[in-house]
Amino acid sequence: MRLTARAIPTTNVLLFLGLLAVFFLSLSIGSASVPVLGGLFDWLIGQPGISALVMGEIRLPRTLLALSVGAALGLSGAALQGLLRNPLADPSLTGASQGAALGAAFVFYFAFLPGLGVFAPLLAGLIGAGLTLLLTLWLAGSGRPALLLLAGLAVASLSGAALAAVLNFAPNPFAMQELVFWLLGSVSERGMAHLVFLLPALIIGGMLIWQQRPLLAALSLGEQVATSLGLNVRRGGRIIVLGAAILVGASVATAGNIGFVGLIAPHLARPLAKNRPDHLLWPAAAIGAMLVLLADIVVRLMPPGREIRLGVLTAFIGAPIFIRLIWKERREWL
Repeated sequence: MRLTARAIPTTNVLLFLGLLAVFFLSLSIGSASVPVLGGLFDWLIGQPGISALVMGEIRLPRTLLALSVGAALGLSGAALQGLLRNPLADPSLTGASQGAALGAAFVFYFAFLPGLGVFAPLLAGLIGAGLTLLLTLWLAGSGRPALLLLAGLAVASLSGAALAAVLNFAPNPFAMQELVFWLLGSVSERGMAHLVFLLPALIIGGMLIWQQRPLLAALSLGEQVATSLGLNVRRGGRIIVLGAAILVGASVATAGNIGFVGLIAPHLARPLAKNRPDHLLWPAAAIGAMLVLLADIVVRLMPPGREIRLGVLTAFIGAPIFIRLIWKERREWL
């Protein structure tokens, strides 16, 4: 069935309403029973009280962070899959996530940026992601998008090996345990200040990808068609990879490694966009945000002392969904 211009806004509105519902559900769930709207209003007007404290200092930052990270991972995954025309493309292929993790390791083991306190891993992660991206772009030169991702995979492998070496030579078990728990991913124990670091990177990365929608649409018909339409495939591919790396690097630097979201969200959104890569960006971002929000809600519902890390839970959820998608594709090819 041909995708009409009217069907896309309707789908987007429904996704927005679903995201809004999950957003308020996230605000309403926690160990303390407080009114959502009343607590938010008290926090906005500066009224002291338990409701304002819980909403403004704990639940709202955690919910906004989960929403932002999920949207960033879903958007970057959809962009890379459209660029490479490969449904198995994952945002981690840019090398930014491994670079961000390596940057955070320097904080935990070598006391890098000591004056920043709890924000040191975030800034070090952004620096690590930026350095790996520069290395990826230098290694790929002016190559095609596929070569960019191959360079990213090589840099990711190198960064992963360096991170493993850091873990191997950990100065003490407490530093290693702290880094491992950070790498497992979480949006708890973070505040609005973390969003101040995260949002500029998300806006820049999202805008870089969003402006390349014509290229993603043309690439669905082949690289030669895109070139014949006057589009610069190499330059546009580098911009998309840059945007995805910024999104992933900032997300990992803030919340640790939250796996499978960037891979699964575009697959779940693809039927809504009728396989149009340029129309897939917003649905994938919305579904990615909902996945992370729902996973964080499940984390909060677990008994105290047995809380599973967010990245572990998304892997447990994402892997079966991905297996089911592979099985469905296999049956269609038989």
